[in-house]
Amino acid sequence: MSGIPAPDKAEAASIGMKNGSLQTMSGNEDDWLALKPQEPSPSQCCGSGCKPCIYDVYEKELAQWERAKAKQDKSLLMEKKEQSNNSELNPDTFTAFNISSVEQLTEDTYQYKFELPGNSNLRLSLGQHIVLRGMVNGLEVQRAYTPISPGNAEGYFEVLMKHGELLMLASGTGLTPMLPILQSITDDEEDETFVTLVGCFRTFDNIYLKPLLQDLARYWNIRIFYVLSQETSLEKLPWSYQENTYTGRLNEDLVKTIINSCRRKPFVLICGSSAFNEDMSRYLKAAGIEENSCFVF
Repeated sequence: MSGIPAPDKAEAASIGMKNGSLQTMSGNEDDWLALKPQEPSPSQCCGSGCKPCIYDVYEKELAQWERAKAKQDKSLLMEKKEQSNNSELNPDTFTAFNISSVEQLTEDTYQYKFELPGNSNLRLSLGQHIVLRGMVNGLEVQRAYTPISPGNAEGYFEVLMKHGELLMLASGTGLTPMLPILQSITDDEEDETFVTLVGCFRTFDNIYLKPLLQDLARYWNIRIFYVLSQETSLEKLPWSYQENTYTGRLNEDLVKTIINSCRRKPFVLICGSSAFNEDMSRYLKAAGIEENSCFVF
């Protein structure tokens, strides 16, 4: 199947904590910090009034981690409640399930089928949903889904996921029309569009709305890169900008590199000077992006 490659397994639960195999051992500070639960971001909460909410589970995981760390015993992180009868889900823990198939239904919609052991089923009540967890761009992501498989389906369950992708190329004040689009995506918990924004400015000081852009970049589905034409070194920039900033101009090779880092061929939005727009259109054509997959403001 073409499109986004599927992982070997995914985790699903009403809500919960990590599951795995841990040895009883002491560890250094870095080892323990790597196991410390990550506080959920606002975008990870589905807003449906789940009991428990991901924030409730985070507090529980954090307390469990603190107890294990105090005793230097990682096996204490394995504590969990017994699962309910005939259900593979538990409201207090994540459970790993294999993905048996992925079917592309439309250009940006995929149907994922997960295996359940034996003839077990989810045993969800009408209106209940599950939370799937995985890693995206190095960040742990949790999203709520309502299974589309029959409620009494045995041995499997299915969900629909949308994976649209946008690439935004903006120069200077060309950033302006991109912001409402970005905010509409982050404000809609049902919108799973991946967005890569490339902002081109002369210097670091010329970057507009830094706090807003930094806030947007914290969302699991938003990446932001900066290209600074008059900066010669990244060493003087704040460390939080160094990894996602390039010096020089946005040229054909860099455009190709960014497109190749996308999960799928993106739809591209361009806004800048007429010269910038012409250059970007030419670079995109060379990278295999068709004219009908671009929009110039």
